[in-house]
Amino acid sequence: MRNIFRLSVAVMLMLPMAASAQQKSDPEGYLTYSLPSTTIVLDVEAVQESFYAGPYAKYAEKYLGIKVRQKDMDEVQLTHISMTPCVEADQNCRYTVNVEKGYIQGDFLRLSEGGLVSFSDAGCGETMEWRFPSVESASSYIDSKGKDLVMPGVQVGKSQEQRASETAAAILKLREQRLQIVTGDTDATYSGEAMGAAIAELTRLEEEYMLLFTGYSEFRTQKLRFEVIPVQNQENQTYVAFRISDTDGIVPADNLSGTPVIMHIIPQEFAQTHSQVEQPKDKKGNEIPDKAKKEVLAHYRIPAMCTVKLMDGVDLLLQGRIPVYQLGQESSLPMNVKLK
Repeated sequence: MRNIFRLSVAVMLMLPMAASAQQKSDPEGYLTYSLPSTTIVLDVEAVQESFYAGPYAKYAEKYLGIKVRQKDMDEVQLTHISMTPCVEADQNCRYTVNVEKGYIQGDFLRLSEGGLVSFSDAGCGETMEWRFPSVESASSYIDSKGKDLVMPGVQVGKSQEQRASETAAAILKLREQRLQIVTGDTDATYSGEAMGAAIAELTRLEEEYMLLFTGYSEFRTQKLRFEVIPVQNQENQTYVAFRISDTDGIVPADNLSGTPVIMHIIPQEFAQTHSQVEQPKDKKGNEIPDKAKKEVLAHYRIPAMCTVKLMDGVDLLLQGRIPVYQLGQESSLPMNVKLK
């Protein structure tokens, strides 16, 4: 009992230590900021068709002269894809500045939901879209538009082909009756609403019988959002954006049941920097450090302009040019603005 009590006390004493170890904080007196990172957001819309073949499908051409699908099947067709580059703070690339020295470049920092982020062009206006806008959250929904269709009763005691033959004869008779009503070639007299109601009822019956041959489909619309985060210093910038499954529709990249949709990111190469100021050298030819190198430096990223292609096998689904910060270059500038 004493051992259990001692163990409990030991565990209770360790809990605050574990909690404090998890709650890391930046050093006091320093301003901490992150470099920007780009997330490619894809909004994808697709329509999934679930087709159910009619029981008399194989007799449709023989008795009605039409060709129809013979087997049940599922098929997915992409109807819309949009690509949006969103900016966020790169928590893997953070810097600190000692604000007690009074040096900070205030107009290149921007505070977002993910932290303070540095931009070389931050003073040029609100032109970027944040990945984490305030209050807004990513969402997806599926809108099912299916209709349960009731088939006409099937006669018992006859072969399937006999039932198909009788159903086809009933369809042809309904068409004939409708034609007689429209042309007036009938003993009964129809006019106005009565004629319209009679034609509508004959049409409804014909459509129900036709389903036994043509089958019917149920449609489901999917709208989902996927995100691709390009990885810095990765030689092959190719990613599985999402997958397409005939049975499940559009699914995440880690669902191996679907066919992958591949994203190729091709960064544009940076030209070599040409210095306009010649660095002073001593008698031995070594560069003499200037004052700028002794000042506090602020780091920022210049994004790489990338050509992004979204491929479904050999088919090109979408192509565009977007800036990707983490695939660009890192640079710096002196902190030459004093806090007042």
